[in-house]
Amino acid sequence: MSQIVYLNGQFLPIEQACVPVLDRGFIFGDGVYEVIPVYSKRAFRLREHLCRLQHSLAGLRLENPHSLDEWEALTLALIAKNEAEDQSVYLQVTRGPAPRDHAFPEHSVPTVFMMSNPLITPSSAQVEHGVPAISAQDIRWDHCDLKVVALLPNVLLRQRAVDAGAVETILFRDGILTEGAASNIFAVENGVILAPPKDQHMLPGITYDVVLELAEANHIPVQIGYFEEERIRAADELWITSSTKEILAIVTLDGKLVGDGKPGPVFRRMYQLYQDFKTGVMRRG
Repeated sequence: MSQIVYLNGQFLPIEQACVPVLDRGFIFGDGVYEVIPVYSKRAFRLREHLCRLQHSLAGLRLENPHSLDEWEALTLALIAKNEAEDQSVYLQVTRGPAPRDHAFPEHSVPTVFMMSNPLITPSSAQVEHGVPAISAQDIRWDHCDLKVVALLPNVLLRQRAVDAGAVETILFRDGILTEGAASNIFAVENGVILAPPKDQHMLPGITYDVVLELAEANHIPVQIGYFEEERIRAADELWITSSTKEILAIVTLDGKLVGDGKPGPVFRRMYQLYQDFKTGVMRRG
C-alpha cells in the first residue's frame, strides 16, 4: 500500500504530492511543524500537540488554517489511511507560495502538509544499556519555544552527535542547560529530577509534560530551574525525552561516564511508569 499524505485539501499518494518552488517554506523556512506519536492508531495527546502548533503559528504571525476540530479530523483520517498501528504523524504549515520578498505577502494561502511514517522507538538494547551523548554550545536563535521548520542549527548540532557516534547533542547556553538538538533533557541528582524551565530557549515538549505529571503522581521529587553545566556533568543520571525517543538514558557525555555508566534507578522507574501510562491510556483507550 502506498504511503498516503495530505496536501492542501487532498489525501493522495506521496509520489503525487508537489509544492510550488516559490513556497515560503522552501525559500525562507517560513513555517512551523508538529510531530505526533500514534500508538495502536491512537494519537498521543493530540490536543496538546495542536495547542503547541497554535503557539508556533502565533509566534510567526501565521493564521491557523484549521480549527482544533478540523485538525483532529484530518489527523485521525490520515492515521486511518496508513497501515502501521504505531505511527509518527508529521504536519507542517507554511505561509504558502508568493513572489520572493522577505516581507510577508499581502495575500497568501498557507500550505498544509501532513504525512505519517511508522513510529520507530528506541531498541531494547538502547533502553537497557543507555546511549552516548556529546555537548555543544547552543547556537540557535532566541525563540526555540517555536517549532519552526528553519532547523539548520539543530541539524548541524545533531550531526555533531552522529559524527561522534552519539545519539544526541546536549546544549548549554551561557553555561546553562537548555535542551538537546532534538529532545528535552532531564538530570537526576540524589534522587531528585532536575528539569529546565519552559522558556524561549526550550521547546515545551509533550513528553516533558508527561514525565513531570508522572513524577508528581508517583511522589518523585522534581526541581525546575536553570542548572549550570558543571552540575549537569556531575549528575547521577541524564535522560533524553521526545515523542520518538520517549525516555532514554544517557550513560556517557563527551566520553565520560554519567554516574556509574548505566541507566539509573530513577530512569528505570520513570521508564516503566511511562510504558504503563502508554499502555493503559493509549493502547486500551
